[in-house]
Amino acid sequence: MFALYKKEVQSFFCSPFAYVVSALFLLVFSLSFISGISNMDSSVLKFSFSNIFYNSFFYFIFLIPLLTMRTFAEERKSKTETIWLSAPVTIPQVVFAKFFAVATVFLMMMVLSLFFPLVAALHGTVIGSSLACGYLGFFLWSMVCIAIGIMMSALTDNPILAAVLGEAAMILVIFLDNFTNSVLIQSIPFLSKIFAWFSTETRFGAFSQGLFSLSDLVFFISITLAVLIWTVIIIEKRRWSRG
Repeated sequence: MFALYKKEVQSFFCSPFAYVVSALFLLVFSLSFISGISNMDSSVLKFSFSNIFYNSFFYFIFLIPLLTMRTFAEERKSKTETIWLSAPVTIPQVVFAKFFAVATVFLMMMVLSLFFPLVAALHGTVIGSSLACGYLGFFLWSMVCIAIGIMMSALTDNPILAAVLGEAAMILVIFLDNFTNSVLIQSIPFLSKIFAWFSTETRFGAFSQGLFSLSDLVFFISITLAVLIWTVIIIEKRRWSRG
């Protein structure tokens, strides 16, 4: 599995693709950072980085499908998928290797964004626990979206369509969070509890406030694993259909 993971990571950084996406990621983050500073009444950089994550996440989910769209769709399009479908390697190993590769690229992008908290710390006060939990929550939230993007890529042989499907699915996740807070759902306690349990935004909110919750950690990991397992099922079904 490590060999597959290494190959996938190298495939990102041996082309300008990962660098372009990383540049766009930092551009969005820097614009949110500058916007947060410009809206302050004081010259002291004292604001919550969780606001940057909240404000930027909608734009970030336009970037995540760019990382995931080629994971399976590109191989199906170029007919190279048959190489590992017939190889002595399990489908879960392939899926998780690709997932960890994309997660590694995204983690590196987040590490680069640490430049902004360092700048804020030089001119103001940064609450370490809140910042760490915010980054952890944002990373876990993004892992769910990466898993969804990979699953969408496994459904088609067109990378562009995979990106569109991934984007639509991620917007649906955000819409679910907003729908949970609607008057209609709030008026029905039973439905409200169900939708609230699946709300990723609510669970990220706890992390952004510097509150580490084991239940929220388990939730994000469970949802990510569930989507990846479903991806394995999709590919296994296609593998057996080939005979």
